[in-house]
Amino acid sequence: VQLVESGGGLVQAGGSLRLSCAASGRTFSSYGWFRQAPGKEREFVAAIRRSGGSTSYADSVKGRFTISRDNAKNTAYLQMNSLKPDDTAVYYCAAKAAWGASIPNVPYDYDYWGQGTLVTVSS
Repeated sequence: VQLVESGGGLVQAGGSLRLSCAASGRTFSSYGWFRQAPGKEREFVAAIRRSGGSTSYADSVKGRFTISRDNAKNTAYLQMNSLKPDDTAVYYCAAKAAWGASIPNVPYDYDYWGQGTLVTVSS
């Protein structure tokens, strides 16, 4: 099983980036995006169910970020608009194997993790 993120980089405040997470080795019930800024704990950003497409977002990104998935490609995406310097962090893709009653939004709910991709937002 492997999750490979891409799409990070340097962007000015107000700009946009699209992160991708390509999964291989099996299918998953949910995908999530988390981020970790220097000196801070890993925090939930967004999650989506593979079946049905239900989503969940952290309050800090609602209205600016959109999570989506392409089941045929086993890929999840995070479209990030109106980026702020506070969004600067390493962004991690995560995948959960088993189906659950709720959309997972904490790190221990997830079984597999990508290597992370750095997003830097300059002011």
